Amino acid sequence: AFYGNFLVLVRAYAYIRTLGGRGLKEVSQTAVLNANYLMKSLSDDYFIPYKRACQHEFVISLKKQKERGVRAIDLAKRLLDFKIHAPTIYFPLIVEEALMIEPTETEGKDVLDYFIFVMKKISQEIEKEPQILKESPHNTPVKRLDEVLAARKLNLRWKGKLT
Repeated sequence: AFYGNFLVLVRAYAYIRTLGGRGLKEVSQTAVLNANYLMKSLSDDYFIPYKRACQHEFVISLKKQKERGVRAIDLAKRLLDFKIHAPTIYFPLIVEEALMIEPTETEGKDVLDYFIFVMKKISQEIEKEPQILKESPHNTPVKRLDEVLAARKLNLRWKGKLT
């Protein structure tokens, strides 16, 4: 424990050494480009609280969609139906119904365009049938959990059988 998580440091070091100076600069520029592309593409459908060029991440707010009963967690759960890992939600704390979107430097334009398509589709669903989001996810083996109950009755023991 004194040395921290050594393997995380080795992984980061190996990534930096593999890329080299030029490669590190290129992936950094790609991350910034990807984030700004997504931010601009989603700005008509979602409220962007900080309207300026971003670095590698940006924040959207669902405070407009909250009026229709949809919260950030609902959108995050709906993304799972499209096989998209949800972004960080409710952070930063100073942004109501925040989603922090941070596309990685390795995502290609096709993946970014798919994410934009899905986010725009979800925006349309919020306007027409917000209940779809309230009941999401629909296509996962585990449906939406009662998070309050899970936090209050925390169970960290697995009682399954080993095979």
